[in-house]
Amino acid sequence: MRPHRALVPHLSPEIELRGREAHHLLEVLRARPGDFVTVFDGKGLEGRAVVEWAEAGILRLRLEQTWEAGREAGVPVELYVALLKGDALADVVRAATELGVTRVVPVVTVHSVAKEIGANKLERLRRVAVEAAKQSGRTVVPAVADPIPLKQVPEVEQGFVAHVGAELRVRDVLETDKPVSLATGPEGGFSPQEVEFLTGRGFRPVTLGRRILRAETAPLALLALVTAGEGL
Repeated sequence: MRPHRALVPHLSPEIELRGREAHHLLEVLRARPGDFVTVFDGKGLEGRAVVEWAEAGILRLRLEQTWEAGREAGVPVELYVALLKGDALADVVRAATELGVTRVVPVVTVHSVAKEIGANKLERLRRVAVEAAKQSGRTVVPAVADPIPLKQVPEVEQGFVAHVGAELRVRDVLETDKPVSLATGPEGGFSPQEVEFLTGRGFRPVTLGRRILRAETAPLALLALVTAGEGL
């Protein structure tokens, strides 16, 4: 049976957990003194700890060993994804975390139905990233940034934007030793002017195949081409 897994503020000889993480271990996973827990700091380190004491919503762990797990992409991979309707963005964040994204930046575009995101929903997206990192065995929790207008996307060293009609394939031009930035549009896609803007910022329009993908499918397909398809 795989040990329970918990995100901790830092890896130190004695670790005390309170709040949501302690509640999940105690009330959901039923961790008890003597149980082993895999702990990670969200920044790349992982370790093995044993539950020493648990009471009244507080959990005390003793760290036994640490290691670098080596399950992260070799270069940073950020995803600029248009705000989507309903709960679709949470699904994207969850799967993108599993696929190895480093940072997710929601962007407001011309065709975005949603033009803003509330503080509670943004906090939920960040919790989704934490839970997906725990479930998928990652040691880094991807950052979920505050939404920005597309015009605030900075220049990138290496970028790809999913665009219907593009012929360039990611595998033909991806440089695996450089950071990667990806961009995908909303339900109506990026406008021609937005694609032109992103191109000026260093993004190259690429194809995702012969079929038109949904707005929540496109970011994951593009991300998989980079992190899974190229083994980053």
